[in-house]
Amino acid sequence: MKTFMNENFLLSNPTAVRLFHNYAKELPIIDYHCHIQQAEIRENKQFMNLTQLWLAGDHYKWRAMRSCGVAEHFITGNAADYDKFLAWAKIMPQLIGNPLYHWTHLELQRYFNIHDILNEANAGKIWVTANKILSSGALSVHAIMQLSKVETICTTDDPLDNLADHIALKGNCETRVLPSFRPDRALAINSPEYLVWINKLRQVTGCEINNYGQFLAALALRIDFFDSVGCKVSDHGMNYVPFAETDDVEIEQIFQQVLSGHTSSELDETKFRCHTLIWLAGQYASRGWAMQLHMNVTRNNNKHMLSKLGPDTGFDAVNDAPMAMPLSRLLDAMNHVGLPKTILYSLNHTNNYVLGTLMGCFQSHEARGKIQLGSGWWFNDQRDGMEEQLKALANLGALGTFIGMLTDSRSFLSYTRHEYFRRILCNLIGTWVENGEYPADEEELKQLIQNISYYNAKNYFAF
Repeated sequence: MKTFMNENFLLSNPTAVRLFHNYAKELPIIDYHCHIQQAEIRENKQFMNLTQLWLAGDHYKWRAMRSCGVAEHFITGNAADYDKFLAWAKIMPQLIGNPLYHWTHLELQRYFNIHDILNEANAGKIWVTANKILSSGALSVHAIMQLSKVETICTTDDPLDNLADHIALKGNCETRVLPSFRPDRALAINSPEYLVWINKLRQVTGCEINNYGQFLAALALRIDFFDSVGCKVSDHGMNYVPFAETDDVEIEQIFQQVLSGHTSSELDETKFRCHTLIWLAGQYASRGWAMQLHMNVTRNNNKHMLSKLGPDTGFDAVNDAPMAMPLSRLLDAMNHVGLPKTILYSLNHTNNYVLGTLMGCFQSHEARGKIQLGSGWWFNDQRDGMEEQLKALANLGALGTFIGMLTDSRSFLSYTRHEYFRRILCNLIGTWVENGEYPADEEELKQLIQNISYYNAKNYFAF
C-alpha cells in the first residue's frame, strides 16, 4: 500500500514518475485565468491566519461545508476565525474523493511543510504551526508567488477598471501581473445596473453614448487602454451561447430601448450579446489577443441565499443549454470579421466532444492550436474531469498543442493545482507509454510534457 500523498502521488508507473520529476515539476507557472485581487499583490498582503488565507472568499470550500451540515455562521458568518477553521477541519474525513481533500493537503505540504492529516484532532496543532509561519511574513503574497515559481498571472478586470494596481506593479514584482478584459457587464442589457454602468463608461472615456456606434467606440477606447497596460487576453462568462440573426438597424433599435430604460426580451438580449461579441472578436483579433469563452453555467440558483450573500458564494451549477449549433454559428460569424485565438470552456463535461470537434473546423496556420479546448474548469477541475478533457483533446485534436492548466481561483495557495494537473498529465501519458500506446522516446516525451505544462501557454499568449 502506498503512503498518503507521497512524492509520487498520482503517479502510478515508473514512466509517469520520471516524466513528472524530470520534466514537469520545476517548470514555472503561467496562470492565464484567475480571480486574484491585484490590489493584494500590489500591497504584498500578509495573512495572519489560515482562515483569512484559506476560507475567505473560497466558495468551493463553502459548498463542501454546507453539504456536511455546517451552519452558515461558521462559513460566511461572524464566527471567530479559529472556529471557522475548526469547522473546516471537522468535515475533512467526509471529503474522500473530493479534490478539495487533495488540494488542502498539497497546500499544507508545499507552503507549510505540514504533512499531518487535517482533521478535528490535528486542527489545533496545524493552526498554530501554520499561523506562526504566516505571522512571520515568510508567506506574504509576493513570497507565495515566488515560491510557486509564478511567472505570469492574468487577473479578471471590468472594462471600467483604471488598472492602477497593474501599472504600479510593473517592475515592482517578480511575477508579471497582467489584466484580462472581461466585458460581461457591457453585454448585460437587462441588468438593473446596466444604465449605471453605461454612465460610468461615459465618464471614464469622455464619450457621448447616445447610440450603438458610440457605445462600441467607447469600448474600443477601453480595449486600447487595456492593450497599453499589457493585456493579451479577454474573458467572457456566458450562461448560454448567444446566437441570433440580426442587423445593425435592429441592434440600434434594441440599444435605444435600453437607453430609454425599457427591459429587453430574451431574444433581443441574445441578439445584442451576439452582435457585440462578434464585433469584440474582431477587436481582439486585430490586436493579437486571445479570447476565452466560459460557457454553460447556471448562476445564483438559490435566490434566498443570493439576497443574503450576493453572487459568487457557492450557489452556481452546471447548465445544459444547447451548444453545438449556436456556438458553430457564432464562431463562423466571428470568422468573417476576424476570429482571434480562442479558448472554449464548458462547465458541462458532456460538451467536450462538441467543443473538440468544432475546434477543428476553425483551426488555421495563424497560430499553433489556435482554437483550444479549455482545461477542466470549476466543477471539472479534478482528476476525472482533467483526464476526460485530456483524452477528448487527444482523440479529437492535437494534445501536444494544449496550453495547459489555470487556477481560476481567488486563493494565492491554489498554484498547487498546476502541480496536481502536471501529475495527472504525466500519469496519463506515462500509462500510454507503459502500455505500448506511445513510443518511449525520451526527447519527444520531454517536449510534450514541458510544452503542455508551460511552453505552449507562453508562446500562445506571447508572454
